[in-house]
Amino acid sequence: MEMPKVSHIIDGARERNKKLLAVLIDPDKPTYAELEKLCGQAVQSGADLIFVGGSLLSSDSLENCLSGIRANCTIPIILFPGSVLQISDKADGILFLSLISGRNPDLLIGNQVIAAPYLKSSKLEVLPTAYMLVDCGNTTTAIYMSNSTPLPYDKPDIAACTAIAGEYLGLRYFYMDGGSGARKTVDPTMIKAVRKSIERPIIVGGGIRDAASARKIAEAGADVIVVGNLFEKEPEAMGEIAKAIHEI
Repeated sequence: MEMPKVSHIIDGARERNKKLLAVLIDPDKPTYAELEKLCGQAVQSGADLIFVGGSLLSSDSLENCLSGIRANCTIPIILFPGSVLQISDKADGILFLSLISGRNPDLLIGNQVIAAPYLKSSKLEVLPTAYMLVDCGNTTTAIYMSNSTPLPYDKPDIAACTAIAGEYLGLRYFYMDGGSGARKTVDPTMIKAVRKSIERPIIVGGGIRDAASARKIAEAGADVIVVGNLFEKEPEAMGEIAKAIHEI
């Protein structure tokens, strides 16, 4: 059975006002046995997508991680790359990220130029994505590695204007991210402001630690809710989060 296009899954959910749960796996962290457990829990919980990637990979683990996920479940796999090195045909799609919240030219267009020919020759579905880092209380690895200033937590108007610019530039998906280990989630008020300003699907991650916060984010206008740290530490909690999201 052929895997449906990732864009069809996300865009279709947006059209039906259906919320999606994506679990995030850092290739560096799980052993194969742990990966097998995570995949089983993702299936049991009803996760819709699996994101794979990290801001900094310290080992050559991406290929093995993707193979392990593919062997243990049929949930669509999307690369969430922290660098141009995180490209593999073993996934179904890739978030082609442009960091529009910062002013680092390498992450706005530089690295994208380097990655483009590799993606052109790959089988990956490329998803043009506006990446918006948000200051959620601490300097996360994503903020540090991006060498850029995140959006201020309490400035929804700046986030909205940034998103509008991204939409005018033709970007199709918008990822608002507090980063792995964020102390708090992206403010629902900011998500609402962005939702009112653009029509494209919105992905939100960072700092989500329970079903209540995931639901607030979804109700504010997020179409895809991404859970990483909690999924790695308490994968059994995903069932409650998936239920809270899918009920909306």
